Amino acid sequence: MVTLVNNAPLPWLSNTTTRSNSSNFRTSRPNFVSPKRRLVVRAAETETDQGKLQAPSASGSSINQLLGIKGAAQETFYRRGLLELFLVRLPSLLYSLDVLSLLAYQAAVLCIICLTTNKWKIRLQLMKPVTWPPLVWGVVCGAAASGNFHWNLEDVAKSILCMLMSGPCLTGYTQTLNDWYDREIDAINEPYRPIPSGAISENEVTTQIWLLLLGGLGIAGVLDVWAGHKFPIIFYLALGGSLLSYIYSAPPLKLKQNGWTGNFALGASYISLPWWAGQALFGTLTPDIIVLTILYSTAGLGIAIINDFKSIEGDRAMGLQSLPVAFGVDAAKWLCVGAIDITQLSVAGYLLGAGKPYYALTLLGLIIPQVVFQFQYFLKDPIKYDVKYQASAQPFLVLGLLVTALAMNH
Repeated sequence: MVTLVNNAPLPWLSNTTTRSNSSNFRTSRPNFVSPKRRLVVRAAETETDQGKLQAPSASGSSINQLLGIKGAAQETFYRRGLLELFLVRLPSLLYSLDVLSLLAYQAAVLCIICLTTNKWKIRLQLMKPVTWPPLVWGVVCGAAASGNFHWNLEDVAKSILCMLMSGPCLTGYTQTLNDWYDREIDAINEPYRPIPSGAISENEVTTQIWLLLLGGLGIAGVLDVWAGHKFPIIFYLALGGSLLSYIYSAPPLKLKQNGWTGNFALGASYISLPWWAGQALFGTLTPDIIVLTILYSTAGLGIAIINDFKSIEGDRAMGLQSLPVAFGVDAAKWLCVGAIDITQLSVAGYLLGAGKPYYALTLLGLIIPQVVFQFQYFLKDPIKYDVKYQASAQPFLVLGLLVTALAMNH
């Protein structure tokens, strides 16, 4: 867990602080308020025996940390301004009030503990909400491709429930499970994450994993009943996706150890599975859609590679053969953009061959800005510009998914 280390002991635990009389106490400043003392925040030791892990600099955003964006500072657990106020400035102002100063100091520390151990924020961080939108968008694309979605209250409610299953529940399950099995790697790459920092216990993580999994499967069953399915296809899609998530993160298979299989499995989970769920909810899942979405999952493989560049050090230390580790940064960045661009060009060619030239041209128009941003940001430095590239280029990719879905409207 996060520990606050100061050079001076807490006043109510110290045996050296005595008060012979009021005047002596008032003339000597208590040692816990020395302005020259330095407050050090360290992450606790992890099971990997890596030693005490230094917390990152305080740059970053607490919102980013809650969303689960890599590289965000450790502001989920504490805010430096509050620490300075409650642990330095407040005691400095109240030191001359004798016993009241000590009581105020103790109350301040209790407030800090309450503010910095908000388990719901930690649980949300484990679920990485920043990863939910692609799954939600996949459901939208599936509903659009079904040709049977109508803007009425029932269909909107069905789609929202399907999004809840795909995003917060099953993606939250996947991310929490992945963080649990990645705790040793995160102790190297991101020691301020909730699990390696000790901010959440093993039992709490296990409980969260099971609740999210069972919640997602339960919603899938409800959707099958609501849609009148004789065969519970959405439930089995959810079950299959959950199993894929497990073997992606957990030994002995741990697909993520291999850059190709791991990233393709990730791409399929983010593009194919939510699309299939959305289409099955409102219509029929057809073979041509299955083939097309699996093809699009190759673009998902390229997107997944982007996230591997910031983890090179930890992946190499733990023996994971991510593509940047296996091929080097320069080769991996070209593999990444190649998978993204060639896949979309292939889909555009498929639409053209299927007699849908306007959709094909629209998709080509959405590919062009992605290529521009690849040369402007990603190919220059995939580690430095990965977030900027994704923020700039991926909106065009997800719009291309919707264009394809509308083209395949059944």
